[in-house]
Amino acid sequence: MPLQIVRNDITKMKVDAIVNAANSSLLGGGGVDGCIHRAAGPELLVECEKLNGCKTGSAKITKGYKLSCKYVIHAVGPRWYGGQDGEHDKLVSCYQMSLALAKEHGCESVAFPLISSGIFGYPKDAALKVAIDTISSFLLENDMMVYIVIFDRKAYQISSKLFADINAYIDDRYVEEHRDSYAERISRLRSLAAEESCPIPAAPMVAKAASLDDALKQIDESFSEMLLRKIDECGMTDAECYKKANIDRKLFSKIRSDKLYRPSKPTVIAFALALELPLDELKDMLSKAGFALSHSSKFDIIVEYFVERGNYNVFEINEALFAFDQSLIGA
Repeated sequence: MPLQIVRNDITKMKVDAIVNAANSSLLGGGGVDGCIHRAAGPELLVECEKLNGCKTGSAKITKGYKLSCKYVIHAVGPRWYGGQDGEHDKLVSCYQMSLALAKEHGCESVAFPLISSGIFGYPKDAALKVAIDTISSFLLENDMMVYIVIFDRKAYQISSKLFADINAYIDDRYVEEHRDSYAERISRLRSLAAEESCPIPAAPMVAKAASLDDALKQIDESFSEMLLRKIDECGMTDAECYKKANIDRKLFSKIRSDKLYRPSKPTVIAFALALELPLDELKDMLSKAGFALSHSSKFDIIVEYFVERGNYNVFEINEALFAFDQSLIGA
């Protein structure tokens, strides 16, 4: 998937460029900044000394030296002053400038820390939203692999209200699942007892032959055929769909060229979300690939939570999935 949230040490990322959450002097400091300078070696500081600093909201680029990456992009994020000092726009600019530099230098992959969320005091949930929104907007128009690197769980945070709402939703569905299982057993026993005395009503006749023909064709279509039909029905281009789904272009090409392609469950869900399918149609698409939603899976319940609320943003859903230690949507 073109945008991934990962837990790792950013200095160990195997990418073309890593982004340093720098201060305006570019001469090193604490946190991520200090770690990157130590891992890159003293040559990085020597080059940084020649850059004459960097203003807040902007970025400059250097070589990677002893790091595994080719480049280090030094982005100066804003300090948090309660949101009254243009912090949001400056943080957006940090990501935009960094991505522009990565593109200009031919980078195919780049890793970001959560800029300004450490000693600069930017609220972590708000900083995460800026990162996701800005990077995902860039990826709609550009091909690049982008990582948001979280060093540990404490450094990552979605809004407390959203976390609580999803947690309550999960708890309710787990309870509901067990209750339904018991109810289904009772229902089956009653049905068996009444089956001989209660005739089963006939299925309704299909009104139009054309509708029946369409229905029969759809029964026989593969997942790939269904996906391509849905894209056409939604009036989307292929690129609009796979980018919105956080799916790699090469994978989409495989799906398009092979009508019997067997996708993973997260890939199917990614396309269903990109197409903004209601829950019933999402389930139909899953069944074409041999999958189903289950209330024994937190991943499935979280997806259901967002779809029921009309939120089909793959990147926002991935934020929540990561917060609950679930696999992410896309491929």
